[in-house]
Amino acid sequence: MLVILRKQQTAHRSWVRESAFGEWFLGTDTWINRVLKVAVDELQSLMPQTMDAYPTILDVGYGHGHSLLMLDERFRPEKIIGLDIDDGAAERSAKKAEACGCDVQLVVGSATAMELPDASVDMVFCHQTLHHVSDQAAATAEFRRVLKPGGVLLLAESCKKFIYSVPVKLLFRHPMRVQKTDKEYVQLLRDSGFEIPPGNVSRPYYWWSRRDLGLFELLGRKIPEDKEETQVNIVAYRPA
Repeated sequence: MLVILRKQQTAHRSWVRESAFGEWFLGTDTWINRVLKVAVDELQSLMPQTMDAYPTILDVGYGHGHSLLMLDERFRPEKIIGLDIDDGAAERSAKKAEACGCDVQLVVGSATAMELPDASVDMVFCHQTLHHVSDQAAATAEFRRVLKPGGVLLLAESCKKFIYSVPVKLLFRHPMRVQKTDKEYVQLLRDSGFEIPPGNVSRPYYWWSRRDLGLFELLGRKIPEDKEETQVNIVAYRPA
């Protein structure tokens, strides 16, 4: 069953709207298979243990709805709540939501002020969304608030090095002053009260996140060990 709730949090629209190119790119096969699916695979591999099912999953910034289907297939929820501040996301995602085997509720609202009860979800999934939010600390505090004790946060983010690159600046839109390094994202979650067990963080150096798009590696040049990270994936928990 699909339910769309249009509860607009106009007082908390602390976000930067994506560019026209960015909106188009988020619907492409390249985004689905080379970015989103790869990130979900990586996050799932970082989980030290996986429950048989996660009854309620919150998908923050579901965009075009591709992640709804992946979460439904992999984690077998009874319900997925999709939250997006873009009021056009629900229309773009309706068919994908209806294809899920679980109930899907799509909500128009802000990650910094969610109208969800405390300790009401088992998993929060946030893929390439937090770097669009101007008040990231408020958002991560909300993630922790709505998670049940022992609940899991799956976070995948592009880091400052990538966001500040010339192609990204030209083609996409972000609140530049809040962008963080991989270590700063890890610290942000810890400051928000999350636990991050050893081995629950990865820093993949995807070809598309590099200045040279991986060309130098193809030509035989080794990846420098002291590079600044471009991406970070984190599996964090609300303490039980």
